Amino acid sequence: MSRVQLVLSVDSIHHPLTGIGRYTLELARQLQARTDVQTLYMGAGRLFETLPACPEAAPASRRWLERLPRPAIALGAYRRWVAARHAALLRGHEQRLLHGTNYYLPAFAGRSLVTIHDASVLLHARSHRPDRVRHLREVVARSLRQASLVLTVSEFSRREIAEAWNYPEERIQVTPLAAATDFHPRDAAQIAAELALLGLRPGAYCLYVGTIEPRKNLATLLRAYAGLPLELRRCYPLVLAGHADWPGDPVLARIQQAQAEGWLRYLGFVPARLLPLLQAGARLFAYPSRYEGFGLPILEAMASAVPVVCADAASLPEVAGDAAAYAAPDDCDGWTALLARGLDDAGWRAQAIERGRLRAASFSWARCAALTVAAYAAAQR
Repeated sequence: MSRVQLVLSVDSIHHPLTGIGRYTLELARQLQARTDVQTLYMGAGRLFETLPACPEAAPASRRWLERLPRPAIALGAYRRWVAARHAALLRGHEQRLLHGTNYYLPAFAGRSLVTIHDASVLLHARSHRPDRVRHLREVVARSLRQASLVLTVSEFSRREIAEAWNYPEERIQVTPLAAATDFHPRDAAQIAAELALLGLRPGAYCLYVGTIEPRKNLATLLRAYAGLPLELRRCYPLVLAGHADWPGDPVLARIQQAQAEGWLRYLGFVPARLLPLLQAGARLFAYPSRYEGFGLPILEAMASAVPVVCADAASLPEVAGDAAAYAAPDDCDGWTALLARGLDDAGWRAQAIERGRLRAASFSWARCAALTVAAYAAAQR
């Protein structure tokens, strides 16, 4: 196969680095190491020959938009400027293949493919802010018309995308994600000092990692955790790590109340350097989300030798397989029982840890990249 000449969109590698940004970053790192792909990186309104570093703070343009009194108007203008800027950057590179990693493809006369992570903007619109729904519906429709092939991250998402947009399944290829090598088991002594800076002790908390928004179903998790004996909750407090992405979400008030009661810690966004330590130090990982295109934090917990309990919804059973314990998203009593077993049942915990490590090892970023490069070749035929 001839060498692929690629333009990879890396705008999603920004602060705070969420799931799509981490997918883009890990894929870009894998492509860097391959000899069959030569990549230019498109981000921040520029083309780069080397992968830009992930910034440690939000760019000035984003902070500026957030301060404006009418952000929706400003955001629309900003998006139009970005689209025009990207189209201008790509002129003269039509011999290259363009890969949009985050639903979006700018106008481009060459061949392109796009990663669509899920179909929630059509099938579960209430899980997003209205402005995001309007924007993504337009963006995805244009991207599907333009793309030679579509990539997605799970068989669940493949089926949903085909249904939602009446798009041929044979033109959608699955490239599953994986836990980064930073996620692995760690001795308590190795991580105790770093966790102490967060007010935590190794093996002494139950963890959730992800954005704080309604579709993540934290309201059920909080109700279920409150159903545990107070002594157990205080021995193993619930720790939430993630950017609050839904202003006015009533769960934020419940988080504050649980913190005041002494059985919850909300850490906010946790830097990438600390996240593997936080995962490895957990006694249990809980993921109650109603809807995920993949559910990467589950694999990261499993790779860190932490047992997992999660919702039996969307893509989560596909990712976790037989290595997790499941409850329905709204089964509060079922969640309370799962949490109690996950925290206190030594036999179940040992079995879940072993199954989880095997499950996580069956996914790899090298395989994700290999499947992606195979899709590049198919898109160019």
